[in-house]
Amino acid sequence: MSNPLRILKAVDQHLTLPTEITLFGRSALALGFSPTPAYFHNTKDVDGILPVSWLQPPDEHEDFWRAVQLANAELEPDGLYLTHLFREVDVILQPDWCNRRVRIEVDLKQLAVFRPATIDLVLTKMARADDDDLQDIQFLIRAESLTQDQLEAAFARARAPACPPYRRFTNYSTGLERWCLPWHRGLP
Repeated sequence: MSNPLRILKAVDQHLTLPTEITLFGRSALALGFSPTPAYFHNTKDVDGILPVSWLQPPDEHEDFWRAVQLANAELEPDGLYLTHLFREVDVILQPDWCNRRVRIEVDLKQLAVFRPATIDLVLTKMARADDDDLQDIQFLIRAESLTQDQLEAAFARARAPACPPYRRFTNYSTGLERWCLPWHRGLP
């Protein structure tokens, strides 16, 4: 079974109330696209984006946090976990990203699963821009046949966190040229 799906099923079985999660990272690629390379399903974690509105009021989603804690304890022997949960303001995204989320159809009872639109997933991959992320960006550009104009527009609208690791993103008006477009030009 896909590791991301196994993690989400474990969280779902501990939920007593309906809730949602928006995946990003390899788990979003593994479950949110078809076909995908098998190695996407080998990721050991699920990363999530939490809209600021979802976090208000702070105690409203205690059932979710309890389910995550129980699932992580259950899956720990296998090295699987859901711990990377970021507020939307801590991830590179377009301001209206939440309106364009894509529902991921998985057979879960309480947990609705989404991923950002493909163009927003590309932006999330710009934080580290390591070799794996660059490979994922190439996959995303191909999957959606994203154009240079679409990429440039998304970069122009992107909202990056105001902390040191992201400064290279906000300082690079050429980030698109440097990381995305070399692959885009070589795509069939």
